[in-house]
Amino acid sequence: MGHAAASLIAREGRTPERRTEIDFALIGHQESWRSAADVLAVLRGDARTRLPDEEIREIFPWIPPRAVCNVEIASATGAKARGLYIDCFIPPDRLDCAYLHENLGRVRAAAACAINRGARIVSLGGFSSVLIEGNLDQLPEKRDTIFTTGNTLTVAFIVQGIKKMCALEGRNISKSTLLIVGATGDVGSGCARCLAPFVKRVMLYARNTERLRALGVELETDGTDVEIATRLDQLPYTADIVICAASLASPSLRLSRIAPEAIICDAGYPKNLSPCGDMNDARVFFGGLGQIAGGLSFMPDFKGVLNRHPFPDVAHGCLLEGMALALARRFEPFSKGRGFITRERVEEIETIAALHGIYLAPLFNAEGPLEQMRVLTSDK
Repeated sequence: MGHAAASLIAREGRTPERRTEIDFALIGHQESWRSAADVLAVLRGDARTRLPDEEIREIFPWIPPRAVCNVEIASATGAKARGLYIDCFIPPDRLDCAYLHENLGRVRAAAACAINRGARIVSLGGFSSVLIEGNLDQLPEKRDTIFTTGNTLTVAFIVQGIKKMCALEGRNISKSTLLIVGATGDVGSGCARCLAPFVKRVMLYARNTERLRALGVELETDGTDVEIATRLDQLPYTADIVICAASLASPSLRLSRIAPEAIICDAGYPKNLSPCGDMNDARVFFGGLGQIAGGLSFMPDFKGVLNRHPFPDVAHGCLLEGMALALARRFEPFSKGRGFITRERVEEIETIAALHGIYLAPLFNAEGPLEQMRVLTSDK
């Protein structure tokens, strides 16, 4: 029944209209069954009854990657870029390594969809870039389509968010110990390179010892005090700034070795931090997000579904990178693999994004907007 029902949704769901030119495509997936259900509800239309949860879980694995909506972004300069959002339809409970080959096949199929629709540049969101390990050669023949992982702009917004949180909390970043979880990934290593010159000490945590040592040597060569570990309890110091950028299939990370009231950036998709973990009164915010001053529109209307945030026109940096490059008419693989994110490249993509009105999103976490909460706390 699942295959038949999925075929029905694929046939009868509202397919985005074809346009004469597709500037960009965004490839992503849903991080929860709630968001998966919302996507299916929009595709099926208002006239159809919402599917029960058990039926959604049954049919979701049978739905092939497909374009679900048109996307239009407006630049602060007045320019516009048109694109597509393509969902891989990876079941939210199948993001772990046991489904690696199946999910890689879904990413490749989504990439083929973008190529066939003539997208000039494609951003890989969430696990779609993790699955190919930055090796864009694993994607189908590209013709005139360029792919970017979007990780450079993600790093830019994480770093900006850390600095903004330090300012809000009155922290002296130069006296801080920074811990990066998932340090050898593309985002984690990029954050290490960008923030190392500003902090007192950097601690790197990841599972791959060889990559950890290589990154540690790189930072030490530039004069950074570095500690590396493949287990959090091996670290000799307590961190007061933490970046969580690990590739986890679900929010399961429990931190140790953190100071009271540490600033923690959860930049994972899905989120990294376990909701039942003891955060020691930590100041948590969701990082790597930007806001589009000129506006973002979907057809059919997926607002509040694909950008489930407390502020309008907010999206993940990995997707915004492709849109910013499309607005700038720079159809190039700006972020193309692990280990190439430098401070210079981050500054360059920041400049491109800002020119088109794409800035760091207001800071928030699961409880809501942080700056607003801080004002309310200060007034008491």
